[in-house]
Amino acid sequence: MSKILAYETSTDICSVAFQNQDGKIFEKRIQGRSVHSDHLFLFTQELMEEHGFSIDQVQTVLVSNGPGSYTGLRIAASAIKGIFFQSNVEVVAVNTLAGFAANLLDHKEQIIHSIIDARRVHVYHQAFEVADGLKSISELAVREITALEEDLQPGQKMIGTGLNRINPEKLKKVELCDSDHISATNLIRLFNYQPGSEFFEKTTLEELDPNYITSSQVNNSAV
Repeated sequence: MSKILAYETSTDICSVAFQNQDGKIFEKRIQGRSVHSDHLFLFTQELMEEHGFSIDQVQTVLVSNGPGSYTGLRIAASAIKGIFFQSNVEVVAVNTLAGFAANLLDHKEQIIHSIIDARRVHVYHQAFEVADGLKSISELAVREITALEEDLQPGQKMIGTGLNRINPEKLKKVELCDSDHISATNLIRLFNYQPGSEFFEKTTLEELDPNYITSSQVNNSAV
C-alpha cells in the first residue's frame, strides 16, 4: 500500500497520521488551544523517526480542508507546503465533515450528522449515509442550531464539536461521538475505502487553499 501522511487541524485537535506500506496506521494527537503550530511539525518528525521513513518516500498527503478553524486550517496548509517543498507528493484535500463521518464507516445503514461549532447560533453541518461506503445526503452548509435540531431522528448518529450547544432533549434521540473521535486516521480510512469519491479533491502544493467559511457567510446564510 501507499505511504500516506494525513493532517487534521480543523478544530482544537492537532492530529497527524502515517500509513506504512503494510497498511498499518500510526497517529500522534493532541487537543487544546493553539496546539497546531507547536505540534504539527513535531508529530511529523516523530512519526518519521519511529517508523523509519523520509518525506520523499511519502506518496500521498491528505489534509482536512474545511470547514473549521481558520487558524488551524491555515497552519496545516502552510506547514504541508513547507514540509513537502520540491517533492512530487500527491496532494489531496479532504472534506472535513466527511472525515469526521468516516469514523463511523462500520455502522451500516446509518445516518450521520457531522458538525463543527461555528459560534453564535450556527454550526457547520453535513449529513451522510453509510451504505456501500459513505454518501452525502445534504450539502455542506452553515445552519442554525434550532433548524438542525428539528432534523434529528431516533437512531441517527452525530459526531463533531459543539454538541453541548444543542438542546439536551433533542440530543437524546441520537448517538453522540464527541471530539475524541476526530482524527487524521479517519482521513486515511476514508481514502482507502473510496479514493475516487466526491470527498476528495486532488490539488497541488501551490494551489492548496482551505475551504474556510467566513463570518460574513455565517451571518448571511439562509435560515
